Amino acid sequence: MTQVKNTRYVALDVLRGMTVAGMILVNNPGSWGKIFPPLRHAPWAGCTPTDLVFPFFLFIVGAAMAFSFSKYSESLSVDSVKKLLKRGAMIFLVGLALNAFPFYPTSPNPDLSFWENFVYRWEHVRIIGVLQRIAMCYVLGGFLALWLKKAKKIIPAMAILMVVHWIILYLIGDKSAELVNGAAGAFSLAGQNADLIDLAIFGENHIYKGYGIAFDPEGLLGALSGACTLLLGYLIGNLIRESKEKINVVAQLYTIGLCCLAGGLVWSICYPIIKALWTGSYVLYAGGWSIIMLAFFIYLIDIKGKEKMFTPFKAMGMNPLFAFVMAGLFAKILGQIIKWKYTVELADGTVKEKTWSVLSWFYNNVCVAIVGENNEVSSLIYALVFVTVFVLMAMFLYKKKIIIKL
Repeated sequence: MTQVKNTRYVALDVLRGMTVAGMILVNNPGSWGKIFPPLRHAPWAGCTPTDLVFPFFLFIVGAAMAFSFSKYSESLSVDSVKKLLKRGAMIFLVGLALNAFPFYPTSPNPDLSFWENFVYRWEHVRIIGVLQRIAMCYVLGGFLALWLKKAKKIIPAMAILMVVHWIILYLIGDKSAELVNGAAGAFSLAGQNADLIDLAIFGENHIYKGYGIAFDPEGLLGALSGACTLLLGYLIGNLIRESKEKINVVAQLYTIGLCCLAGGLVWSICYPIIKALWTGSYVLYAGGWSIIMLAFFIYLIDIKGKEKMFTPFKAMGMNPLFAFVMAGLFAKILGQIIKWKYTVELADGTVKEKTWSVLSWFYNNVCVAIVGENNEVSSLIYALVFVTVFVLMAMFLYKKKIIIKL
């Protein structure tokens, strides 16, 4: 393969690092009941800043893919497909292992044997998740990028994927479902049937139940439109890679970003913006913001030279998936595994036994103590401290020039 020289865009590393930091931040509040509204996901339809974090990351994965593919003039071949499948499988399996960790119930049932508790844990492991969605989109999006190559072919393919996804959701959904949380009919939580495929393949025990039912927001069907988010990043990556003048590409990006935003909002009139379903309107809306943010940071960092102030995020962007996985392990080890019991005396004089974990102790005895009460501020302080730990880890790896690829 012939190596091709690429212009380096530090803004890509910075934005990738910021999105990973954002993912860690919103996943680790001090108290799930005390979160500022912008740091919450929309209940269903709609979009908060938190709902933009994951598509930002997928978008950056696609943009980086444009540079990596062009570096060696990659085209669709047995070897390139093997590379895609190998990387995708590795990311998927790491995500599955992270879901399963610590591979044994943290609060085992005393009425069951060791083996029965072990089997129970594996019978209830969530199969899909964030890393698994990244893996699926990486493989599907990467395959289409290598096969189609040019924007004039990729854009129609994206349109087909989003429309097919839209039609499938509409056809299999319950059109009579009532309006709840901004969506009705086939696109509401009660009316959607996007979970049919996941339930058929994985079974109810292996599906996320955070919405009160067995429905996984990172489900298989959503990977169709999720791949479009990655492909949008790929197209933008090619655009900035081939541009001779960075200032000109910034103007182009703002224009494209605003058009995507407008397209998403117009489409949302009949097809709501819903992250959990990864609707086509959400692809365009979140993609528009991704492009605008990238344009802003290219101007600020790569044109104006304000790179130094963003070094921590650049460092995080050099080892993004490793930082995300380590944050997940850290939360489970210090939040679920290392625990101890203590007693408190209640107002009526009775003594009650409670449990501390390292993280719950830190939150209640440090973060809450600083603020004086358990509220959104103390919860945010905890989340910021949590993120800072992994920013410092990323800085250490960056200074040592260590890059751990997943």
